[in-house]
Amino acid sequence: VQLQASGGGLVQAGGSLSVSCTVSGRTLNRYTVGWFRVVPGKEREFVAYITWSGSTYYADSVKGRFTISRDNAKNTVSLQMNSLKPEDTAVYYCAARRGGYYSRSDYRAKGLYDYWGQGTQVTVSS
Repeated sequence: VQLQASGGGLVQAGGSLSVSCTVSGRTLNRYTVGWFRVVPGKEREFVAYITWSGSTYYADSVKGRFTISRDNAKNTVSLQMNSLKPEDTAVYYCAARRGGYYSRSDYRAKGLYDYWGQGTQVTVSS
């Protein structure tokens, strides 16, 4: 399974950006996909996930501003980011795990995921 993250860029605070994760090598419909982000010098931080059955969950820091969605026909998971803040600046990574039933805390843990994309930079200027 290969994951390709795309769509990052530079945006002003208050603006919007969408990043996408395209999965190849397998069909997406049995995979849970999570988004994480990394700021230099800090731990990889959970952002959002969408399970293979369609359940979603968000970190408190992005709840109400970010929306995760999936299009199984296109093998793509998207993260729509609105009302962006400078503190959202990071490299965003998507990750995938096949099937299973896990708790919210499990899905928020980076160790759960077997496959990772290469990351895409999101920069929010003040």
